[in-house]
Formats: sequence, C-alpha cells, structure tokens
Amino acid sequence: MKQIIAFASVVIVLTACNTNKGLSIDTSKTTELATELDSVSYLLGIQYAKGLTEKGGVKELDNRSFLTGVQRIMDGKENEISEELANQCMTSFFGKIEDAKSAESQAAGNKFLDANKVKEGVQVTQTGLQYRVITAGAGAIPANGAKVKVHYTGKLTDGTVFDSSVDRGEPAEFGTDQVIPGWTEALTMMPVGSKWELVIPSDLAYGERATGPIPAGSTLVFEVELLEIIK
Repeated sequence: MKQIIAFASVVIVLTACNTNKGLSIDTSKTTELATELDSVSYLLGIQYAKGLTEKGGVKELDNRSFLTGVQRIMDGKENEISEELANQCMTSFFGKIEDAKSAESQAAGNKFLDANKVKEGVQVTQTGLQYRVITAGAGAIPANGAKVKVHYTGKLTDGTVFDSSVDRGEPAEFGTDQVIPGWTEALTMMPVGSKWELVIPSDLAYGERATGPIPAGSTLVFEVELLEIIK
C-alpha cells in the first residue's frame, strides 16, 4: 500500500508541475484546493516529498530530469539508464548523503564528549567510554556473558529519547555480551544496585550504521540501573 501511495504521489507531482508554466511551482502563494482530487493530489505530493527529505535526506532535485523519468514510465518507455548503472548511481548518491549525515553526527558527538568529560564525577575509560555514578551499588559485578536485568533510558545527545524500559514499565533482560560494546564494558564494571549515566562514543555504539531512530555516527547517552544478575 505504501509503495502504491508513493508511486501515485509521483504521478500527482508530475500532473501538478505540468499544469504550471515551466518546471517550477511558486509556493509563496496559497495553494488553491477546490476539489477532492486536487486536495488528495496535494496531500500525496506532501507525503512523497516528506519521504524524500526526512527519510532519504534529499534536499534538491533536478525537476526536468525527475519529471522526464516519470513521464517515460507513464508513456510505457524503458529506462534509458541500465539497471546496473542505475544501482551504482543511486548507491553512490545516497551513500554520500549517509556519509555526510554520519560526519555531522560524529562532529556533534565529539563536541558533546569533550564537554561531558570535564563535568564533576565523570570517569573516562581507556576505550573512551564515559560514565558517572548516580547510585553506587554494593552487589556482585556481572561477568562477561552473564545474564542481567536492567532498567534504562537511551537518548541522543540532543536529548531525544529513542528507547526506554522505564517508559515501558518493564526491565530488560539480556547477556552482557549481547549488547553494544559500551554497554558490555559498563555492565562488567557495575555492582548490582548501581545506576550510572553512560556517554558512549559512536565506535562503542553502532558506529557508521544507522539503526531505527539512531543516526549513523551517533554518540549515545544512557541512564542504566543494574537490578540483578539472573542465575
């Protein structure tokens, strides 16, 4: 269904552009939406553009080339670029976008790490993991591979919460060797009953790989409470 809507929105964009002079649309004026069709067309165009900009990271298009590609398909004509070359072109283009986004996240993360490491109570390990003891526990320390129960909240450096067992109201259980390296390192230093704030550099988190709401190259901030070691 999503693919159908996305494709339909391309057609709508084509129609909208062809009803205007040239290949540009003046968005400084209020859009006239008088019928159900033009309203749906407008909304599909909005949806398609959001997918391009928010998910794809595309900031501009060559309107003439874009509309030519759409019109060729609508006319039943073949793509003038081979499938192999098309894949190479798209992979290269979107790879550059991802690299730029990752570099931006890396820069923001490094700035955050530099500011955080001088705060009172923050400790920095040899790997670059930063942690601050919120509550000092007195229990046993998990071994690497031990199964533990924890409560946690994970944030990006801008404060955006991307995951939280606290919000779900249910602790998480996993092996200390089944998580990102920054977590493994921290958990195998924490006594049960401890609550720590962790600031994890990207190379100890997901590195250059984006995952869900976490952009590639992101430094991550966690508040972790070690509840117990599961026997």
